[in-house]
Amino acid sequence: MAKKSAKPAFDAQPFLARLTGKPGIYRMLGADDEVLYVGKARNLKRRVSSYFQGRAQSAKTLRMLREIRDVDVTMTATETEALLLEYNLIKKFQPRFNVLLRDDKSFPYIYISTDHAFPRLSFYRGARKGAGKYFGPYPSAHAVRETLSYLQKLFLIRPCDNSYFSNRSRPCLQYQIKRCSAPCVGLIGREAYASDLADALLFLDGKSNLVIDGLVERMDVSAEARDYEKAAHYRDQIASLKKVQERQFVYGWTGNFDAVSLASAKNTFCVSVMFVRSGRSLGSKSYFPKTAPGSTVSEVMSAFLAQYYLAREAPAEVLISSRVDDADLLAETLGKRAGRKVSIRHRVRGQRARWLEMTRINAEHALGQRLAGNATMLAQLEAMKQQLDLAEVPQRLECFDISHTQGEATVASCVVFNQEGAAKSAYRRFNIKGLTPGDDYAAMRQAMTRRYLRVKKGEFPVPDMVIIDGGKGQLSAAREVMQELQLADIPLLAIAKGTGRRAGREKLFLSGRKQPFILPASSPALHLIQQIRDEAHRFAISGHRQRRARSRKVSVLEAIRGLGPKRRRELLRQFGGLQGVKEARTEDLARVKGISRNLAEKIYLVFHGDQ
Repeated sequence: MAKKSAKPAFDAQPFLARLTGKPGIYRMLGADDEVLYVGKARNLKRRVSSYFQGRAQSAKTLRMLREIRDVDVTMTATETEALLLEYNLIKKFQPRFNVLLRDDKSFPYIYISTDHAFPRLSFYRGARKGAGKYFGPYPSAHAVRETLSYLQKLFLIRPCDNSYFSNRSRPCLQYQIKRCSAPCVGLIGREAYASDLADALLFLDGKSNLVIDGLVERMDVSAEARDYEKAAHYRDQIASLKKVQERQFVYGWTGNFDAVSLASAKNTFCVSVMFVRSGRSLGSKSYFPKTAPGSTVSEVMSAFLAQYYLAREAPAEVLISSRVDDADLLAETLGKRAGRKVSIRHRVRGQRARWLEMTRINAEHALGQRLAGNATMLAQLEAMKQQLDLAEVPQRLECFDISHTQGEATVASCVVFNQEGAAKSAYRRFNIKGLTPGDDYAAMRQAMTRRYLRVKKGEFPVPDMVIIDGGKGQLSAAREVMQELQLADIPLLAIAKGTGRRAGREKLFLSGRKQPFILPASSPALHLIQQIRDEAHRFAISGHRQRRARSRKVSVLEAIRGLGPKRRRELLRQFGGLQGVKEARTEDLARVKGISRNLAEKIYLVFHGDQ
């Protein structure tokens, strides 16, 4: 079969002569009709002609022009329609000369359902179709969990789902650690719970000063009634709320806006977005758009704004660090979609300028991290998101392992990895006690319960994923703990050794998936999981060995009732050490001064008997 001949170079003049001056989009096509670039234009003839008129072009454009074999155009009624069509085609074809935003699946929200007598505030991700109220969007799952933690600590709003709530006969662990008022068993009435929930909603709406005023009034009433315990509770609640207010509220602003800044170096671009809703700073998130060599700051910012905000609801105001030509068109389009005015502003002063400066610092810091040697780690984390089908790139990973010798001196390890690699200062070990020796499932439950009780209390950050060294059984044990602590939305991953314990053949068990799976041996995600697993294993083994060595430094003779320090010293002197005592017969032991026949039998049985 004859080889298909390559298309000839594109002859622009006949094409441009027939081209319309109406708005629309154009697609630059290469060999085999590959879509090289998609652009929009108010005037197609003028815009497309600018590529072929011999004027100075950027290096990126010159490279693209050498590959063009055809140009395809689609007319639209308005420039707004052209903008929307451009967005959809870029998303569909992912052209390599366009700026491409690899975005997370969706942003998470805090959701309150209205169909229950004791409503629940919960983590939510997906289409906002259910009855109730949504707060957000938040930049990450971590930001949502942090806010929910504040709400549970401040207002004791229940975190459990309705089925768990309906089947309680006594308060759960959340009540014991003071994160819930236990409405499930009637420890708080509907009216009092509704009051706490109303305060939580005011906080989420950015009206925490109203909450504080109400708490001050209740504190004064309780003090006058000499109910000092309740007054102290309100006092502590006010103090905690003010601390949260200091961290989350932006001075002098009560509206909704995003601040967007861009940093670039070595042909790498980072865009940082800070989210503020109802006057509350919900945090920031950094993005690294995929760009062709030679892309400009203005081009990247324009493409980012279009792809980012056309995929989600825009706030009332978007502050940007660098000017873009089509800001007015994008703002008009976003406003029509949202049914309200949306403004995109570049030249700002005062507090707005300071917000942009904060996002600029965030962007430069994130870019510096990527260029300073963390590229491999960041690529592995991004691969985990793709290959495990996670909602977003994990920022903090925690991994557990259990180590013991036939049940002796059991130690559990917890190691922590973030975008910079191993966070060794955050590692922790747990000496496992009070369990049947060798019960790894129970040991895992104990370690994770101890760890995540402290996380629930706010002593440690909430991880984005928990990895377990083990298989399906260990995963089930971990899932039980996370469900009881109302942390079930955190993904759990168990890694079981492969056939013949060969690296690269590990079976992975992921919460939410029914069947285990194996990643390719060359997978960057698998390499990271193996590294974290091996580090947890190393840390657990070293802790186990230390514990075992310490326990063996204490003579077993000390545990024998009736054998005091003087008699122990005499025994060791007579037999030359513990090994000699272990090898001695009962008759030999009874010949030692101070050792009766009965005591000698006890000593012998310690080393040789069943007790």
